[in-house]
Amino acid sequence: MRPASRRQSQQGVALVMVLLAMALVVMLAAGMTKNQSVRIYKAGHYLAQSQGYSIALGAEAFAKQILFRDYEADKQDNTLVDSPDEAWARYSAVLPLDNGVVEVQIDDLSGRINLNDLVDASGRVDEVTRERLTRLLQVLGVTTVNVDALIDWIDSNDETISAYGAEDGQYLIQDPPYRAANQPFTSVTELRLMDGISEEDYQLLAPHVAALPVSGSGINVNMAPQAVIQALHPELTEAQAESVILQRENERFENVQTFLALPEFAGLGLKAQGLGLRAHFFEVASRITYDDRVVNLVSTVFRSPAGELSTVRRDSGQKNRITKERFGVSEDA
Repeated sequence: MRPASRRQSQQGVALVMVLLAMALVVMLAAGMTKNQSVRIYKAGHYLAQSQGYSIALGAEAFAKQILFRDYEADKQDNTLVDSPDEAWARYSAVLPLDNGVVEVQIDDLSGRINLNDLVDASGRVDEVTRERLTRLLQVLGVTTVNVDALIDWIDSNDETISAYGAEDGQYLIQDPPYRAANQPFTSVTELRLMDGISEEDYQLLAPHVAALPVSGSGINVNMAPQAVIQALHPELTEAQAESVILQRENERFENVQTFLALPEFAGLGLKAQGLGLRAHFFEVASRITYDDRVVNLVSTVFRSPAGELSTVRRDSGQKNRITKERFGVSEDA
C-alpha cells in the first residue's frame, strides 16, 4: 500500500506543477495580448492623429489660397482694403472628407492693438500705443494688470518702468517661480503670466490685442472692435464708438482720411499715426473631425504687401475656435 500511496502523491505533485505551469503560461499570454492591444491602439491613435494633422496643414494651405485670391481681387480693383464684409472674414468654410469633415475659419488680427508695439526695436516706449492700451484697459474694465507691467515684460532691462511695473523680483516669488521674458510677446497667452492678472480680465483683454512678430503694422480701422475704436481717444464715448461701427457696417472706409473725418472725431485732433486699412496677419483655425477623432490647429499667417503668404507659428492646443456661420465648399472648389 505504501508504494502505491507514494506514487499517487508524486502524481499529485506533478499534476499541481503542470497546472501551475499552465496558469503561468496563461497569465503571460494574457499579459502579452493586453500589451499588444495597447500598442495597436496607440499606433492606431498616433496614425489617426498624424493623418488629422496632415489634413489640418492642408486646411491651412486652403486658407492661404483664399487670402491670396482676396489680395488678387483687391489688386485688380485697385482697392487694397480689408473689411468685415469680405467673405473670408464673415464665414467659416466646411469641406467634405471621407470619414469626416474639415472646418476652417480665418480671423483677422489687424484690428487689434499689437502688444509688441509698446516697445520699439531701440528699446524706447511707444507713447501712442501706451496711451491707447491704457485706455483699452479702462474701456474694458480691466483692473488687475497695468500697461507698465506689459512694457517691463518686453523691455530688456531689469528695472521697473514705474511703481506699476513688474520685473524678475515680482515673478521669482511666484509658485513656481519664473522670470520676465525681456523680449517681445510670442503669444497673447503670456498675459496670464502678468503679475496679478485675473483670468476674468485676461478673457476680456485677449480678443482685443495681438502678439505680432513685427511692430508698426498699425490698427486696421475697418476691423477694429468697438472697444479698440473707443480707445483711440480719451474723449470718445461708448455711444460714439458704436456709431462709428454702424457707419462702417453700412459702408467700409476706403481711406484713413474718411475715417478721421467722421463727426464723432470732430475737434478731437485724432491723428492717423498707427492707423491703416490693410490686414497682414491672420489666425487660421482648423478643426478636423476624422475617424471619430478631432484635431485642432491654429496657425498665425502673414501676408506680405506683395501678397506672399507664410506661416509664422502653429498651435494645436486651442479648441472651440470655429464660431462663424458655416459656408459649405464642394470638393471641386
